[in-house]
Amino acid sequence: MSDDTRDPGPEARFRAYLAEGRFMIQRSASTGMHVFYPRVAVPGSGETDLDWVEASGRGTVHATTCNRRRPEQGGDYNVALIDLAEGPRMMARVEGIAPDAVRIGMAVEARIGEADGAPAVVFVPAEG
Repeated sequence: MSDDTRDPGPEARFRAYLAEGRFMIQRSASTGMHVFYPRVAVPGSGETDLDWVEASGRGTVHATTCNRRRPEQGGDYNVALIDLAEGPRMMARVEGIAPDAVRIGMAVEARIGEADGAPAVVFVPAEG
């Protein structure tokens, strides 16, 4: 039997969407609850009726830290917890601003960027 018919799993599907330039998250058809990190069942309820939907891309910085590195090692960078408008929280970087200028409560917008040579969700400060 060929492996081509197997479901690639939620993580592989999420990465495939990123490679297409799409930021997708899952939503339960029965409850309407959005979930992130990609998974096979809704936490708490165990519902398995998860569909993929386009994320709005809007979020708010919940927490942030600035990691210091020497310039020859790539320089400073931030790691932030972002509360997505749909409800889930995810870890990502905020770009387009000095790493130590990212603030809790800051409105941000998602972009497809790159991390370690692969597509990744990054955020930039929201306009307006």
